Amino acid sequence: MKKERRKFSAGFKAKVAIEAIREQHTVHELAAKYEIHPTQINTWKREFLDNAESVFSKEQSPSKDDSQEKKELYSKIGELQIQVDFLKKVLGK
Repeated sequence: MKKERRKFSAGFKAKVAIEAIREQHTVHELAAKYEIHPTQINTWKREFLDNAESVFSKEQSPSKDDSQEKKELYSKIGELQIQVDFLKKVLGK
């Protein structure tokens, strides 16, 4: 029977990576503490350092959720504008 893979949150990965960067404990000590393979800790540390510059970049790329939400809001604005125009005609203004 296969063993299911463990899934770690982004916060947990960042916490472990930061501890590895601090170098107050060896990677093997951290691996024993968090019950993770040392190679995994090194991978998270490398990814953390490689993507660190994105924290300070001025360009924020909108996520897919933001663009979808934006489309929905524009659609709603259009519907409301049509309703306002209709009510103006009906009321004779």
